[in-house]
Amino acid sequence: MQNKLPFPHQKEKPLSNFSTLGIGGAARLFALAHTVEEMVAMFSYTHRHSIPTLVIGKGSNCLFDDRGFNGLVILNKIDYLREKEGGVFVAGAGYSFARLGAMTAKKGWTGLEFASGIPATVGGAIYMNAGANGNETCQHLSEVKYVTHCAEVIHLSQQNLSFGYRYSRFQEMKGAVVEGVFQLKHSAQAEQNQKKLLGYRVKTQPYGKKSAGCAFRNPPEVPAGKLIEECGLKGLSVGGATVSDLHANFIVNGGGATARDVLSLMQCIQEHVYSKKGVTLEKEIRYIPYE
Repeated sequence: MQNKLPFPHQKEKPLSNFSTLGIGGAARLFALAHTVEEMVAMFSYTHRHSIPTLVIGKGSNCLFDDRGFNGLVILNKIDYLREKEGGVFVAGAGYSFARLGAMTAKKGWTGLEFASGIPATVGGAIYMNAGANGNETCQHLSEVKYVTHCAEVIHLSQQNLSFGYRYSRFQEMKGAVVEGVFQLKHSAQAEQNQKKLLGYRVKTQPYGKKSAGCAFRNPPEVPAGKLIEECGLKGLSVGGATVSDLHANFIVNGGGATARDVLSLMQCIQEHVYSKKGVTLEKEIRYIPYE
């Protein structure tokens, strides 16, 4: 690990501060990228020196290891937003996805109302193809700007990207989403729909508690939360990690939970659901190992 980096950084930064679960040890190195140029410079250096690199946004789908991350963690703070004619919005990957959804709906543009209330950045939403209420990020995404692990800036159109349920091509690439371009349509009901979706989310999910969103992907036939609830697992705890009493597909940090607690609880849930329902639940939470 190099001692001197050619950009501002910190050492031993607690990742629990950058996780909606409030879990995680320290990053060996930590830096902020406010511009695409800064992101390029960081990847250029880490590529030349073979330093493991992780880019994060709001940490809303991440479970960091209790030991932290043995490399450089870059917090994506590229948070500009530009509105163009015809419902085109160009957003930096560090821009709040929830804010984008609320703001565009208020302006009368439909397509991203579901984003309101999702604690993610634009980059994180694209990476995970975040979705809710039958809508997905990719449906109105027309172009992505991406910095590869070897510091090359590339532009990818929707046609050149592969998206699926909570999946994007970026999950198999090394680098960082730095910009997304969205094409929306005009609708007089957009703001009303956005408020309705947000209200439903607040009522049915442990909004405001420490969680990483849905713990498991929904199987094709039955929602994961329904399967977990039918197995009587609401309230089940391992250490400080607990299955939410409000929505069974959410694991909350009730205080002092560790990554090991969460992983053990998830394994326990998987075993119970498979034993009683014959369904293998796939993890949606992204576990980030130390190495």
